[in-house]
Amino acid sequence: MKAEKRIIDSGQLKSLWSSLTGKIINDYPTLSNLAVVGVRCRGDILAARMVEEVKRITGKSLPLGILDITLYRDDFTMIGPEPVVRKTEINFDIQDKEVILVDDVIFTGRTTRAALDELIDFGRPTSICLAVLIDRGGRELPIQPDYVGKRVTINPGEIVEVRLEEFDGKDEVVVTERKLKERKKHKF
Repeated sequence: MKAEKRIIDSGQLKSLWSSLTGKIINDYPTLSNLAVVGVRCRGDILAARMVEEVKRITGKSLPLGILDITLYRDDFTMIGPEPVVRKTEINFDIQDKEVILVDDVIFTGRTTRAALDELIDFGRPTSICLAVLIDRGGRELPIQPDYVGKRVTINPGEIVEVRLEEFDGKDEVVVTERKLKERKKHKF
């Protein structure tokens, strides 16, 4: 059994995500050219929640897409002999759209880089902004989120796990003490 510490409970998670969604509504008051795309497998749930919250507050429906970035990962050959590739679902034209890309946690920036590569294969949006529930720092690429629910500082050997009702049976964010794989540091 791995040790874990809850850092966000269900109520806090809902409040953080509602606040973040409110900032986006303020930044895009007409919402007329906005689309939301979530990264599987928890960013898509958060993206759906965002779209629902926008509709509840404004009465406007936003296009919702889902990205599976598996084939765009820079570590694709290292994730196992038979990686699970799920369907990307973007059933609208992203050309000239303002896209909010949603993910649960940003760490190294590599997932976001893969998501950006895949999005561009669907067209050229006017802009892409990144919204994340948790920013845990530790970037390896020059990628920063535009909207953050909460920034956390954790030890290098710890992992942030976002748990969502639709996928995990409950809403919470925990930090576990499981060790990360050692990364080779390159000297340039």
